[in-house]
Amino acid sequence: MDSLLQSLSVYIAAVLASLSQPVDIVFAGDAMQHSAQIEAARTADGKYDYSECFEAVAPYISKADYAVVNLETPLGGKPYAGYPCFCSPDSYAGALKNAGFDMFLTANNHTLDRRDNGLKRTVTVLDSMNVDHIGTYRDSIERKSRIPFVKDIKGYKVGFLNYTYGTNGIGPGQDVVVDYIDTLAMDRDIIAARSAGAEIVVVAIHWGDEYRLLPNDVQKRLGQFLLDRGVDVVMGGHPHVIQPMELRVADDDPLRRQLIVYSLGNFISNMKTRDTRGGVMVRLSLKRTLDGRPYIDGAGYLPVFTIPAGGGHNFRLVNACDIMEASPWEYHRSRFLKSARDIFDRYNLNVSIDTVSCCNYHHPINKPVMSHE
Repeated sequence: MDSLLQSLSVYIAAVLASLSQPVDIVFAGDAMQHSAQIEAARTADGKYDYSECFEAVAPYISKADYAVVNLETPLGGKPYAGYPCFCSPDSYAGALKNAGFDMFLTANNHTLDRRDNGLKRTVTVLDSMNVDHIGTYRDSIERKSRIPFVKDIKGYKVGFLNYTYGTNGIGPGQDVVVDYIDTLAMDRDIIAARSAGAEIVVVAIHWGDEYRLLPNDVQKRLGQFLLDRGVDVVMGGHPHVIQPMELRVADDDPLRRQLIVYSLGNFISNMKTRDTRGGVMVRLSLKRTLDGRPYIDGAGYLPVFTIPAGGGHNFRLVNACDIMEASPWEYHRSRFLKSARDIFDRYNLNVSIDTVSCCNYHHPINKPVMSHE
């Protein structure tokens, strides 16, 4: 009997430990593809190699249990082009996948840069890569088959939704579907995600004013609408610069926590102003209580900085906290980081810098301060 009780105790302890096992989700900002990036990736045999671009940050991304990036360019086939109407080689998306990204967001203002055919081809290419993707669809039937999208991430049922404010004045054709911001449709999708079993609901949204370091009133109102509708995470993009983030804690329930990130900024690009040279990756940690209730255990951000091509190198994304001694880009890195930290230190709520380096993942994530002050 004693051995049976001991075995049962070990089993119960193992179950409880598994319930409290954290899961990390990483979110990255706008993966841009300007003309200079396309040219830098071109190889002697006419192919395009982006493998060097993400080498330094790939360990950080791939260590997460799930990683999400905004693909802000169609994969429309040749001819490739940068701004203002983007179109990128398929190998660009392949390099993002190889860096560790599991989900590609496609609802953004450039998704119709190659019109309906470019949208459809993008969906086809992402399907062939066997990666998750939401935001645009070949037709309404496909949209119904994909949404609500609920992903089982090590036992956590996480629902993902993706919307954009517009598509640069280019409307979709008769068949293709783009998930535009529409509060009635968003409300239906949130309800559907919960009905499909989502324990945590994430809304990734393309919104805001470009190059503005603080959210506008529309972002604040729409963000509050989503939080009021029970969304757990609102993850913003489009301004091409960082904006503040808040981990809000309910006064009557310390485990009722909601995260809103107004803008992740650029993930990688050829933009050249102080604040557009980088962005942040946000790492979200989920845990369960002993009775199985999931909650946001903490969130932290890691600034990233783009080193432009040159000296035999492609564009490279690096940890913006790493000092680059004797590098001509150190001045720009330090200016970008100081500006970003000034905003975060002044306006962030319960979200601090993630002390985990890109190649050293063992440090604990920053835990939220249980206060609204």
